[in-house]
Amino acid sequence: MPAAEIDHLLAVLLLQIAVIIAVARVLGLAFRALRQPQVIGEVVAGILLGPSLFGWLAPAPAAALFPASAMPFLKLLSEVGIILFMFLIGLELDPALLRQRGRVAAVISLTGIALPFALGAWVAVALYPAHAGPSATAAGFSLFLGAAMAITAFPVLARILMERGLLRTRLGALALTCAAVDDVAGWTLLSLVAAVGAARGGIGVAGVLAQVALYAAAMLGVVRPLLARLAARAVGRVTPNVLAAMLVLLMLSALATQSIGIHALFGAFLFGVVVPKRDGFARALGATVEDFATVFLLPLYFAYTGLRTQIGLLDGPGEWALVALLIAVAVAGKLGGTLIASRLVGLGWRDAAGLGVLVNTRGLMELIILNLGLDLGLIGPEVFAMMVLMAIATTMMAAPVLAWLYPPASREADAAR
Repeated sequence: MPAAEIDHLLAVLLLQIAVIIAVARVLGLAFRALRQPQVIGEVVAGILLGPSLFGWLAPAPAAALFPASAMPFLKLLSEVGIILFMFLIGLELDPALLRQRGRVAAVISLTGIALPFALGAWVAVALYPAHAGPSATAAGFSLFLGAAMAITAFPVLARILMERGLLRTRLGALALTCAAVDDVAGWTLLSLVAAVGAARGGIGVAGVLAQVALYAAAMLGVVRPLLARLAARAVGRVTPNVLAAMLVLLMLSALATQSIGIHALFGAFLFGVVVPKRDGFARALGATVEDFATVFLLPLYFAYTGLRTQIGLLDGPGEWALVALLIAVAVAGKLGGTLIASRLVGLGWRDAAGLGVLVNTRGLMELIILNLGLDLGLIGPEVFAMMVLMAIATTMMAAPVLAWLYPPASREADAAR
């Protein structure tokens, strides 16, 4: 590539980054002022910068700011951002949560996963002939849509609990535990979907799953003890040398799953999970990485997702009816399944409904799944746009419904109790 072209692409990329971060920050703060999660504003910013608004209103400036020649570089930067973000999600997932409230959370979570998964797979049967991706089989498309319906956004849920003053209540503790179980089960499901998408035929899928099992065994049996010794020596401090070592291991873990064929984000997530959570090491490590990942790199991922979201493809009442159907199925499966299971294990109606609303939030985790499905050729651009709208709708539901269910007086009483 000529030096002049490289200089031009660098200038375009720098301008893209400046515009994306500025728009994401402004809309994120605006949504926060509206008592919505800031991440939703950042997601909407990405969509507005894409063909759904900016590319539609001003096609020439949009093409100049986001030329096709510069998109691979933006994609690579956004992929690094999502690798770091998934690592942070793994760091937040404390296995102690699963041990403390494991039985009740397992019953609620498994029901809250099984029902939306089944409903998603059922809807996929009707959508498959016209809306599946170019590489999708009927089984792969059904598995993917089921997994996409079953996921919960752990970080968004945690932030909603903090903003609503519910983190130290019984509901908050149980919601975090259920989200942790959902994360483990949901990403296990998704790794199966990715394995199906990466291989053709039963023998190919079995080979990919065998490699995944060997990788997981190495992470738990070899890497986790090494990290425990490293954390013990660090004594809760993250020096530049320790950070460098952790980033090297993170990238190697992501590279391992990318080489297997199930995407680098799985390796990043599992590496975060096996980092020791005691003595403040994981918390200090997360604090070191979080601001750079969430302020600088993550908005690039939202923008890249927005550039792939073509709401203009939904140009008829039939397509918008499908959007409404997907939202209804998502809410009925996740909220309804969690509500029923919560009542069966003894929760009151208000806490059961609150828990259902919380785990119904999908947020960024849904966008990660959808981008993976689009990259694997399991879904087409129409379903991608529909599911992005579903993710936004189910996440925006949480704040107003929780404000109605838990007014300030009841929150203070629950926290005191």
